[in-house]
Amino acid sequence: MTAAAPDLAARPETKPPRDVAAARDVAALVGRLLRQADHGWQQLVVAISLATFASGASVALMGTSAWLLSRAAEHPPVMYLLAASAGVRFFGIGRGVGRYLERLVGHNLALRMQSALRLITYDKLSGTTLLGRRHGDLLVRVTADVEAIVDLVVRVVLPFASAAIVMLGASIILSVFSPLFAVVLAATSVFAGIVVPWLAQRWSRAADQRAVPARGELADQVRELARCAPDLVAYGQTDAAVSRLSAVDAELRETESKGAWTRGLASGMQLTSTGVAVAAALLIGGQAVISGDMLARNLAILALVPLALHEVYADFTKAAQTLTRARTALGRVLDVLEAEPVGAGDRVDTPAAGAEPATGLRLVDVAAGWPDAEPILRGVDLSVAPGESVALVGPSGLGKTTLAATVMGLIPARGGALSSPARISYLAQDAHIFATTLAENVKIGNKDAGEQQVATAMVRAGLTLDPERIVGEQGATLSGGEAQRVALARVLVGAESPGLVILDEPTEHLDRETADALLDDLFASLTGTSLLVITHDENLMARCDRVVDLGRWAVRGSR
Repeated sequence: MTAAAPDLAARPETKPPRDVAAARDVAALVGRLLRQADHGWQQLVVAISLATFASGASVALMGTSAWLLSRAAEHPPVMYLLAASAGVRFFGIGRGVGRYLERLVGHNLALRMQSALRLITYDKLSGTTLLGRRHGDLLVRVTADVEAIVDLVVRVVLPFASAAIVMLGASIILSVFSPLFAVVLAATSVFAGIVVPWLAQRWSRAADQRAVPARGELADQVRELARCAPDLVAYGQTDAAVSRLSAVDAELRETESKGAWTRGLASGMQLTSTGVAVAAALLIGGQAVISGDMLARNLAILALVPLALHEVYADFTKAAQTLTRARTALGRVLDVLEAEPVGAGDRVDTPAAGAEPATGLRLVDVAAGWPDAEPILRGVDLSVAPGESVALVGPSGLGKTTLAATVMGLIPARGGALSSPARISYLAQDAHIFATTLAENVKIGNKDAGEQQVATAMVRAGLTLDPERIVGEQGATLSGGEAQRVALARVLVGAESPGLVILDEPTEHLDRETADALLDDLFASLTGTSLLVITHDENLMARCDRVVDLGRWAVRGSR
């Protein structure tokens, strides 16, 4: 196709929601992305090792500093302090260097995985129209939800994996000074670093799961306001539309507030656990010093190391909530990847070897309708011979655009036989105009078109504007007639002449003089091309070779 697919009205999803708690599917997806990334598993191991070194250096810096200060207070010969002093410098520098390298490797891996997932998603979308998907929600799925893989790697996997090693290592090392305190430290670390985040995740799970699709709903509402603002104002529906937007926004703010409240409570529990560990260090260590089982200088190590460990797992509550949101978001991406393909998407089917390509359009007993719904047209018998123009008429909502989508392969025919040319172009009444140059807008019909091809297409479409002129979003700086001529130029710039052009209300919203001028140029440019014209315009019907009323094939009650 040489023009953008029609922006058909979205239908509610009939597929039941995915079980977002199915971590196995998400884990399988992560494993697949790791295999596709360049040395993915090796990079993950390196990133975890670097994160472990950085966190371990932070804890070791606190412990070494505590010992150095305590030992220095005893006024030993300075040579006795050199090793600890060098250790402080090593761990201080190593913490920063290790964290930088961990961020470098971890983000490189995460971004490569995100790129791979985005390509997989785009490849899926290129083979299906997914007409039943709400457009704003789909945009969130292929942007923000895909980006959740970065959060999963950088903010969940790396900190949890490295902290588990550091907490275990700290407990083992401190057992040399006090086995009893090592047990207490391990218990408080498990409580603060594992139990508390797990509890927080459970407390805010419903809110975190709801926040992800709420972003999609918010995007839908914003898109509706942005796209339909003039109509909403004209029909006095602005208050209702803004109220719907405000309701979704309020729900999203409520979920975020609940998550923040849970994080605050969990942080208090973690801090309390750290305080218990410090108090236990002073009590157990103090008794050991009094009994002569431990040197006094080592008491500072026991008391200060728990504070360094608190820094390691302080963000675990947020990481646990991030895990819930990431699984939910990636589950929504999996919904797209696992959805049954609808129509042919952007892929062009080539005739089989030896087969004669169709030169016209032929529909025999065709049934047309949305997927997962009853057909709205049955028994359609329609033909458009090469070079013939046929007007397709009928009341609004009868199924004219649905039939056009079926002819283009955007949705499959629900029955009957259909043959059409390999190359079909579509000229919509509201083709999207992007905020870029006119030339770039025209080249949507053929991305490989050169300057001369673009200029020729613009001339044939009756467009006399500068190809390098920047136009606003949705063609804000163009008139209605000029916007339609840009869409026509997209059809004409194709590398090959289309076998069939579908015109969907090309004169809608245009005044009579502008519409007649557009039709003159349109029919002159498409001489010899088969035309299927969807219209209510009697002047346009008069220009066509035949007029076909679609009402004869409408299913009773379909409107």
